[in-house]
Amino acid sequence: MARTNRRDFLRRSLAFGSAAAIPLNAWPAQVRRASDVFEIGPTKVKVSRLALGAGTFGGGASSNQMRKLGASGLADLWWYAFDNGVFFWDNADTYGSHAAVKAALNLKKMPREKVTIQTKTSAHTAEQMKTTLDRYLLEMGTDYIDVVLLHSRMSPQWDELDRGAMDALSAAKQAGKVRAVGISCHSVEAMKVAAKSPWLDLCLCRINPAGVRMDAPVEQVLPLLAELKANGKGVVGMKILGEGQLRDRVDEALRFAVNKDAVHAFSIGVESRDELKDLLERIPKVSQPA
Repeated sequence: MARTNRRDFLRRSLAFGSAAAIPLNAWPAQVRRASDVFEIGPTKVKVSRLALGAGTFGGGASSNQMRKLGASGLADLWWYAFDNGVFFWDNADTYGSHAAVKAALNLKKMPREKVTIQTKTSAHTAEQMKTTLDRYLLEMGTDYIDVVLLHSRMSPQWDELDRGAMDALSAAKQAGKVRAVGISCHSVEAMKVAAKSPWLDLCLCRINPAGVRMDAPVEQVLPLLAELKANGKGVVGMKILGEGQLRDRVDEALRFAVNKDAVHAFSIGVESRDELKDLLERIPKVSQPA
């Protein structure tokens, strides 16, 4: 049987009475795609549901993406994603991927406002942050960065320990150099603080159905993600495939990420066009009832 679209469903339902009488759970299931677009957080940063992570086994200014593809190869992969509606690029200083951002923006004269660039920093003081941001903008070849996150924050006192860096990021927002700020979260305690922080716009959180490489069991993390969203924060998931440990459970992991509505978007470290094509095809399938 062909799937009923929402307009046809409404038209036929109206023939039997008021649309207000139609229960919400009676609507046909919505197909969800990697290219779905959301405006998240207080500053309404536009993101695609799928973000392309550049930091698989990243560290020391390197990652699988940069080792295997190099800056030009990763730029080409981002362009392939862009042509398929995926425009959210997840980077970090420790991945060494800023050169790929510059290459991608220059490759086909990418309209800057058409892509969303996220990166992360280990800076703690105001001076470190100012110097870091100037370097990032130069490395990427852009006048502004959409999202800058304090990287791998674990302490429940991160909002006190990083006050200097936070103030510098706030000033950069006022100057138009940064659009949204937040943390890459690596502990439940840090996430609890993030959910209540008036400074934070976006939180990058570890989530998957198996609890692999997460900050706590799934049942403990999900309520915190819900609190973040309820407080108007943008929530982006990471470790969706458990840093590769769920490669034999891809459909299950994607179904969880897409259908749980715990996050607005999620990042996966894609390393080839074939991997990306597979995700683009799988996500709509797993979003539908069996």
